[in-house]
Amino acid sequence: MAEVVTKGTGKVERTADRAEVQVNFETVGATRNEAVDQLTGRVASVEPALERPGVEVRSRQLAVHDNWDGRRRAGSRASQQYVLRVRDLTKLDDLLSALVAAEPTWLNGPQWQLAADADAVREAQREAVLDARRRAEGYAEALGARLGTLQRLSDGDGEMWAAESVIGSPMAAYGGSVGAPPQMDQLNLQAQQIVVTVHCTATWTLLD
Repeated sequence: MAEVVTKGTGKVERTADRAEVQVNFETVGATRNEAVDQLTGRVASVEPALERPGVEVRSRQLAVHDNWDGRRRAGSRASQQYVLRVRDLTKLDDLLSALVAAEPTWLNGPQWQLAADADAVREAQREAVLDARRRAEGYAEALGARLGTLQRLSDGDGEMWAAESVIGSPMAAYGGSVGAPPQMDQLNLQAQQIVVTVHCTATWTLLD
């Protein structure tokens, strides 16, 4: 019995409902202790902003090392990197304002995410199977045959990404004074569309 194998693709868009932000603070000093002391003072103004509702600290990573000029030690550097998850997007602008006003070494984000994608995946799966069937029907018609029953169905590699997303780039320290946060709402950082994509491969019988 003849068979036809087709691949289907299903794509579903959902508006992001959470965001991730990465921010790093660095300080230098003549010794490691001095660099860490300065870093402690720098992040002291940041920590209260991370305790607000809807903001979750996913990780804090500390790095302390010596700087070298050739074979000569040239002071020390300390840095702390945060990975933050914002579950309440109404808090995003205020959080970014507080972070930028604290003069980070760099800040990346927001990276848009879905808190739950199960419903979107199911819908994309249905679209993928329908797409595979439409392709199979087209081949059957081209051969002058009838499409029979589905014999096998295999899942492809699912993907999920933010449509037209722009990866954050390192930013210079904010030039304003601490305590005068910038107006981040003017940057229009609106939640983007997340595209959930599902691929499948289907095998169908062909009837005379």
